[in-house]
Amino acid sequence: MVLALPGAGSDARVSLPNLGNASYENQSPYANSAVQDPREVYKVIAASEPVIKLAAKNLNVPLEDFGSPRIKLVQNTTLMMFEFQGDTPEEAYKKNLALLEAFQERLNKLRNQEISQRDAGLQSSLIASQRKLEVAQKRLSDYKSRSGLSGNEQVTSLATNIELLRKQRAEIVAQQQQATARLQQLSGNLNLSAQQAADAFALQTDQLFQQYLQTYNEASSALVVLESKFLSENPTVAREQARRDAAKVALLQRSQSVLGRPVTEETLAQLNLSSTTSGAAREKLFQDLVVVQTEQQGLQAQAQELDRQINQFASRLKVLAQQETTLEALKRDMQVAEAVFSSTVTRLDIGRSNALGSYPLIQMLAEPTLPDAPFAPKKKFALLGAGLGSLFLTTGLVTLGLYKHKNQMYKDQKIPLQSKTI
Repeated sequence: MVLALPGAGSDARVSLPNLGNASYENQSPYANSAVQDPREVYKVIAASEPVIKLAAKNLNVPLEDFGSPRIKLVQNTTLMMFEFQGDTPEEAYKKNLALLEAFQERLNKLRNQEISQRDAGLQSSLIASQRKLEVAQKRLSDYKSRSGLSGNEQVTSLATNIELLRKQRAEIVAQQQQATARLQQLSGNLNLSAQQAADAFALQTDQLFQQYLQTYNEASSALVVLESKFLSENPTVAREQARRDAAKVALLQRSQSVLGRPVTEETLAQLNLSSTTSGAAREKLFQDLVVVQTEQQGLQAQAQELDRQINQFASRLKVLAQQETTLEALKRDMQVAEAVFSSTVTRLDIGRSNALGSYPLIQMLAEPTLPDAPFAPKKKFALLGAGLGSLFLTTGLVTLGLYKHKNQMYKDQKIPLQSKTI
């Protein structure tokens, strides 16, 4: 029977997107010239007592009758030749097959033992790395819930919002400057401030003030007519004059109530909006002045609110930037723990799938053959041995007979001599 150990190695690599890589490699048992030929190890295993016992048991043959194989390593090849002796060709054939089966079973047992020992070491590492991963994950989760920072995207989004607010503020400030310039121009044309224009519209929209103003104007007009006809001591003139003065006092009091500050008669005259054509144009300018002032104040308020938001977000960004450093450190710790855990799991899985590392696969290159003639005894050698044995036996017997005959002659010669001496 001829067995072969494959000389080539094998490997496999798997890449999983967003997860990582997994690989295993079976190196050629002949790759390292400094390492002993693996066939020598297999030779010892095949001839070991456990293999022989198992083969004899599978064949239902007593161990002392089973014998031992003769194993020969063919130089410069990966081949191993097995020879077994038996009383019959079929028995020798079955012994080879039984030995191969026991040899394969022993190799599988050794491989399983190696995997079990390797798994035992990796299991402890796996438990330790899993605990470290759980601790790292808990620390990261606790920090996220405590700080309110979930990731780098939050910091990037906040920084982007700040830039957008700054850009919006620059646009608002430009519009505010335009409104301020227009407000100054209208105020210069009317010789009136925006506040005064607002006061004029406030008085114009107050019905009670308008009633007092109408009474004042009617009394003033009537008084002009009466003074052209009568003297100032005339009761009608005095009555109309008293009516005008009462309306004037009511106007001043009502204007103070509406505007919230004392107002003089000259100021009321300046703030008066007439219903004439020129008054309508003046009213339009007053409206423009108030609208521009309102717009300018609104833009100013927007700019102030944007400043407040920018300062608030900038403070928040500063805090988040500091928290981000801690968050990144915790993420790195978790990534390292994940890498160690994944590597350990991968090594464990690959170790289980790579069972041919220390004990490579063997292949039957030539099945056991049935011998055509007995290996022993050889007829020619038997005859030659018998002839040589007979020759040696005959020579020994002849030599022994000659030795005894010579010894008897010597004794016979020695007895007469002794008789003469006596």
